[in-house]
Amino acid sequence: MPDFQKPLPHYLFQKRNIVSLILFTSAFALVFINIYSPFGADRWFKLTRLELFTYSSLVILTGVLVVVISRIIMFQLCKRHTINLTQYLAWILAEIMFMALFYTLFEMFILRDSREFTDIIKISALNTALVLLIPYSVSWLYFSWLDKKEQIERLADVQSVSGNIRGMIPFYDDKAVLKFSVKKENLLYLESTENYVSICYLNYGKISKYLLRDTMKKMEENFAGTEIIRCHRSYMVNFEKVKVIRKEKEGLVLELDEPTQTDIPVSKTYVDNVMQTFSKYSRVAE
Repeated sequence: MPDFQKPLPHYLFQKRNIVSLILFTSAFALVFINIYSPFGADRWFKLTRLELFTYSSLVILTGVLVVVISRIIMFQLCKRHTINLTQYLAWILAEIMFMALFYTLFEMFILRDSREFTDIIKISALNTALVLLIPYSVSWLYFSWLDKKEQIERLADVQSVSGNIRGMIPFYDDKAVLKFSVKKENLLYLESTENYVSICYLNYGKISKYLLRDTMKKMEENFAGTEIIRCHRSYMVNFEKVKVIRKEKEGLVLELDEPTQTDIPVSKTYVDNVMQTFSKYSRVAE
């Protein structure tokens, strides 16, 4: 069974995938309404087939504006917050209901449908669910396949670029292009700044930074199960470089093993993650 509290994959919120989803949903909706005529399109006045297609297309595209606005809001929200499966499904349900309301009002006031409001909105909600859920499901499967394909290409890229050198950690940008590699023992921490991530590492005994266009959420997924863990909304840390864990008034602080004292904060959300990693390292030390 799916974990409904698990954060959604990063590829669902990539700008290019959101645009693809909107275009595919619009195209599917146009075909759906002109073939199936779910909203009474076949009863619209006495029009030719071409005129019917034109008017129905304008109506369905106006309804798809709900999806456009919704996905823009979601894209901006995901920059600051993590959305899990439960929240995402609730969001889709809200999209269905808002679009169903639009088509219900259209049928009542434009097509002069004499049925009760509750009867119309029930049918509209069912038809709208088909219009959205089918392209949403197909898109999710396609984006997942594309992400797996990119991961395989990354592994092949690492072998060719780094010569299969052990201990090298590759970093890719948001377009899956290899941009930077660093030895694991030199990596200190990652810090997010809006749509970029600063890779902080030791270079000839001094801290250097490499700015990479990517998100911390995607970094967290890439390093899942490794010693590079998320400890804060803005930070990930190479736990092998942590020499002290301090308890301060504001919470836990990680002190890194490097020439200049660097303290990395631990937010409440990630305390358990840090302590579990600490326990794992403690067992290994024993």
